[in-house]
Amino acid sequence: MGLPEAAVLDRLWDTVEERRLSGDTTISHSARLLARGTAKVAQKLGEEAVEAVIEAMAGNRRALIGESADLLYHLIVTWVDAGIRPEDVWAELVRREGISGIAEKAARQNLSSAGVVKAGETTKLP
Repeated sequence: MGLPEAAVLDRLWDTVEERRLSGDTTISHSARLLARGTAKVAQKLGEEAVEAVIEAMAGNRRALIGESADLLYHLIVTWVDAGIRPEDVWAELVRREGISGIAEKAARQNLSSAGVVKAGETTKLP
């Protein structure tokens, strides 16, 4: 990702995956959350996203930084729960680099109107 600090997300994923594999819910918040199932994992992600939005709207920079860290942690937990590795997401970001958001959205709409992609779905690389 360019900055050594950015590798912290890869390390966090490794840690959460280790905790999932250990399954020790007595000492690991990650294991406990994952054991509660996808619905709870997704709920926590949504809660953290809302908290980040609230702090952004309030202009509270310091709190937004903290909520952003919480949001990233819960996003990583969601990835682990879904079997998504960080490099899968990094590859998608690289694929989108240099593509206008407007053009990308129009391409999805064209695929949808042609019946290739249903409404609400995203395009996937083969």
